[in-house]
Amino acid sequence: MLTNMSECPHERSLASRLRLAVVRLNRRLRAQRTSQSITLTQISALSTLHKCGALTPGQLAAKEGVQPPSMTRVIAALEEIGYVERSPHPTDGRQAIVALTQRGLDYVHETISAREAWLDKRLAELSGEERELLSRAAEIIDRMAGK
Repeated sequence: MLTNMSECPHERSLASRLRLAVVRLNRRLRAQRTSQSITLTQISALSTLHKCGALTPGQLAAKEGVQPPSMTRVIAALEEIGYVERSPHPTDGRQAIVALTQRGLDYVHETISAREAWLDKRLAELSGEERELLSRAAEIIDRMAGK
């Protein structure tokens, strides 16, 4: 007789099952990166710059949910490997603007391609009905996430 609900997955709440599934999938996708020498925090900052465009360090820190001194270190490391560059702010001489370099953009695209290739391979193993169900689920998850 099972006494621990974690031993019986079908008895866990939908919220618990969905949370675990999303965490596990995210972990697997994050593992599909082209370089192990860059940290997940750095990848996240690059992704935000890719999505949002050039930002001040403070704006990037706010979007990433980290303190500005921490983001300053992330930016310095990314600048050192040539993935981002700083330029003067056009209206505020005390600020800088951080943007992806072509090398940084190439890295983001390679990482996205690697992750999507891994996911495409997993999706190809599913039936058409399962892929259709996941397509509908993706729409719902996007809506839940506020996209």
